[in-house]
Amino acid sequence: MATHPKNRLAAAVVVLGGRVLLVRRSETEQFLPRVWGVPCGKLEPGESPEDGVLRELKEETGLLGKVVRKIGESSFVSDYRGREVKNVQDNYLVRPLGTGIVLPHADQAAEWLAPADLGTVDIDDYNRAIVTQALPYL
Repeated sequence: MATHPKNRLAAAVVVLGGRVLLVRRSETEQFLPRVWGVPCGKLEPGESPEDGVLRELKEETGLLGKVVRKIGESSFVSDYRGREVKNVQDNYLVRPLGTGIVLPHADQAAEWLAPADLGTVDIDDYNRAIVTQALPYL
C-alpha cells in the first residue's frame, strides 16, 4: 500500500472586535492565487503548531499575535509535482498584538470582516469552514 507524503500546517483565525482578518493571496501564488483566506502555512521540522501559526502570521501579515485556543482541525489533498500530498492542519483562534499589517506582495490585500460579510470577498469553501470553526468563540 502506497503512502502519500504528509504536510503539517497551522492556520490563524485572527479576530479583533468581532471581525476576522482575511488576506488575499498574490496572483503569483501557485496554490489558490488571488483567493481570500486566513494566514496559514507549513510547519517547520520540529516546530509546534502554536509556534508555527504565530510565525506564519508574522511572515504573512507582519502581525504579532497570541494564541487563544485551538478551534479545530481540517485536512485536504493537494498535488505537488504530480504527487498527491495529504495536508493536515491545526486551526487556531489568535488575538493580534497590534494592527499594523504589512503584506509581503504588492498585489495582496487584507480586510477585517464581520462574519456576515464573508460573502463580499472571493473566499473558498475551505477557508470559510476554518473561519466558521472560530465563530462560537468570537
